[in-house]
Amino acid sequence: MKIGILGSGLMGGTLGRLWARAAHEVAFAYARTPGKLDALAQETGGTCGSVAEVVARSEVLLLSVHWRQVDDVLAEAGDLAGKVVLNCCVPLDETDTNLVLGPDTSGAEVLLARCPKARWVGCFNTSPSESLDLVFARKGQDDPPQLLVYGDDSDALEMAHGLIRDIGFAPCPAGGLRTARFVEPFAMVTAVLAYDQPGGPALTYRFEKLRN
Repeated sequence: MKIGILGSGLMGGTLGRLWARAAHEVAFAYARTPGKLDALAQETGGTCGSVAEVVARSEVLLLSVHWRQVDDVLAEAGDLAGKVVLNCCVPLDETDTNLVLGPDTSGAEVLLARCPKARWVGCFNTSPSESLDLVFARKGQDDPPQLLVYGDDSDALEMAHGLIRDIGFAPCPAGGLRTARFVEPFAMVTAVLAYDQPGGPALTYRFEKLRN
């Protein structure tokens, strides 16, 4: 699959590298550091280019930038009509400590309003980037960690589930895109557990329904 990574930070760079190792074609766009896109492309055997170029040649996109950069990226991307877009952005303020949206809306819903023709799926925003390499290394073992995923387009969700499994997670379906109103605050809980509690940041989780 041809995957475009819009954003080259820890999450975008790591997922791009791992998807390349899972035999996907990756292309990188949008970086604040000169030369970073070229380095990622060389490391993964992929390509890089402008946001518009990467959008045009990708089947699936990952939006992985800070919330303050979303408007800039989407302005370069266009209307994204028909594109499956995996969104891992959490609507944070400049200090990365407070949500700027909610409780009666969400970042995911704002993105849908901004680009209503895109096929949005929320995922990868509840697991720290530090967990990804370790999860990938354990891929195929019993009881993989789960990853919340939500959206309203069944075909887009199916594609997202496959890409989530390629990293080593088990998709945990969490309903429609409106679920982002609850997932985005939960993402803040996972951040507190990962970065403020002992044991290191490579946090994962599993939910279970108990039976009598």
